[in-house]
Amino acid sequence: MIKEFKKGDLEIVLSTMDRDSLDFLIPMFSFSHFSNFSILIINQTQPDKLLVSNYPSIRIVNSFEKGLSKSRNTGFKNAKGEIILIADDDEVFKEDFENTILEAHNKYQEAQSICFAIDDFSGFLFKKYPSTAKTRLSFLDISNILSIEISFKKAALDQLNIKFDTNFGIGSPFAMGEEAIFLSDWRKQKQSVIIVPKVIASHSRFSTDNKLNFKQRYYVQGAFLTRISKYGYYKGVFLKLFFDLKQNKVKLNQLFAAIKSANKGKLDFIQMQK
Repeated sequence: MIKEFKKGDLEIVLSTMDRDSLDFLIPMFSFSHFSNFSILIINQTQPDKLLVSNYPSIRIVNSFEKGLSKSRNTGFKNAKGEIILIADDDEVFKEDFENTILEAHNKYQEAQSICFAIDDFSGFLFKKYPSTAKTRLSFLDISNILSIEISFKKAALDQLNIKFDTNFGIGSPFAMGEEAIFLSDWRKQKQSVIIVPKVIASHSRFSTDNKLNFKQRYYVQGAFLTRISKYGYYKGVFLKLFFDLKQNKVKLNQLFAAIKSANKGKLDFIQMQK
């Protein structure tokens, strides 16, 4: 019997830090009170600065670990919703986001993970999305998906024991790439990951990638490509170089340094696994 998802089946798993009040949720849900939604907040904090909730729909886990991927995993472990949406504490949800997500999961029942679209606070799409739902994703598609675009079925996650790789993400040895690894792990286990290009939230255009210089980016890329080696390390590095050259993100005289940084990231990741 096919499960029909309905309001109440979606849970937002939200990562934040050092909060002692729920007031940060108010601008995130400008169209409704936040207590109208099921939200699990992972608050990475100190023992003397705990976040509490007086709302049954808002659950809190105060965590004393650091690292965004660790926060995500703590959220997945404690989540109760049938459909999970990954969230950050600085996005603003669209009024119809919940219906959009539930309708997509009802329409594409075979998909274990559905990724949506976001825009910036000026109303411009964050990136180029497919014009219609895309059910066969390429490596480049997977690599460009952001955490806050991702939803998935909790039962499948638990059954397959899929988690964020804590070596990747903010506060980890390799500061990016955790989303693509997470989704690649779904696909390695023959699970359907699709994109439904409907906007569910707005977010600023600031990103971790913008904070890293080209050597740091390629250092992470080397580790990332080694982690998902199915796609070929050297092929991935040269594809990255090709697109970065095309978009003027690296210059010709930086190519050797970029490859050297990628190789260092590869070797450091291999050593870390030992």
